[in-house]
Amino acid sequence: MQRHVALVGAPSSIGIRPYDDGGARRLDLAPAELRRQGVHRLASRDLGDVTPPPYRDFQRIPGRPRNEEEVGRYSRDLGRAISDAAQDGAFVLLLGGDCSIVLGGLLGARQSGRSRVGLVYIDAHGDFATPETSRSGSAASMCLALAAGIGDTPLARLNANGPLVRQEDVVILGRRDDNDPDPWYGQDVIRKSPMLDVTHAEIRQRGLAETARQALRRLTQPGVDGFWIHVDADVLDPSVVPAVDSPEPDGLRLDELADLLRPLVNHPHAVGLELTIYDPKLDPDHSSAAHLAALLTEVLAPEASEPSSRPTNVRSFPA
Repeated sequence: MQRHVALVGAPSSIGIRPYDDGGARRLDLAPAELRRQGVHRLASRDLGDVTPPPYRDFQRIPGRPRNEEEVGRYSRDLGRAISDAAQDGAFVLLLGGDCSIVLGGLLGARQSGRSRVGLVYIDAHGDFATPETSRSGSAASMCLALAAGIGDTPLARLNANGPLVRQEDVVILGRRDDNDPDPWYGQDVIRKSPMLDVTHAEIRQRGLAETARQALRRLTQPGVDGFWIHVDADVLDPSVVPAVDSPEPDGLRLDELADLLRPLVNHPHAVGLELTIYDPKLDPDHSSAAHLAALLTEVLAPEASEPSSRPTNVRSFPA
């Protein structure tokens, strides 16, 4: 990658349900753990973390996203930080955190001077639930719908001039949630929408290079003047990165995800990339963190093809 990278941390779990024992998930530890793995060396500027509000809704309130007010406030704070980071043409690397940080990512991309922003959503789940249909009440389960302006909640109206992203400007890559007998992630709605939806099975059929080309054609259509990249670690196979809250079998390998990301990240209209859902509490041997650090290095480092550019404790991708 030729552009310089500005790093922002989003140590938040306010957008996701608690653990089964009732405690808040420790996705807030992810930015610090990834920095310990050397990810900060990819950035010319590390702008630190945007601190989230405290977790409030340990008990779900029916018909509302958990921590609704807090997620809205945090999205605005993130948006300001990302806009500031991108002002000098930097590529923003946002280390999360739960998936709801995509709202702040899109706000920041728009506030950095872009009028119509696209989104590539790389995730094992469609995250197109609503406050009424979500099983968990997590903003993370509905954040793509919220970004598209769908849902009876202020989180669907964070942008005063319409949705944060138009559905026709969205590309979803890598979903593996179509086998769920209860399509509560909004799978049925996604299939009928104008979004470009390329499931994991379809990526296997089309190939990584063709999938990336199709995504870029949608993300750079006339009128779109920038795009944001969302990467949920659960798009990877859980044999490689198991430390996520909702693992799905048969995901991408690290080298496959790197090949998919590289042309997106290197496109001049790419504003930034967020990495979400990695949970250090579920990663006692730090192997998931090491693999994610290797992935980011492979994609973002100017000398990514050189083994010496990778963090010293990560020599290669697993097969």
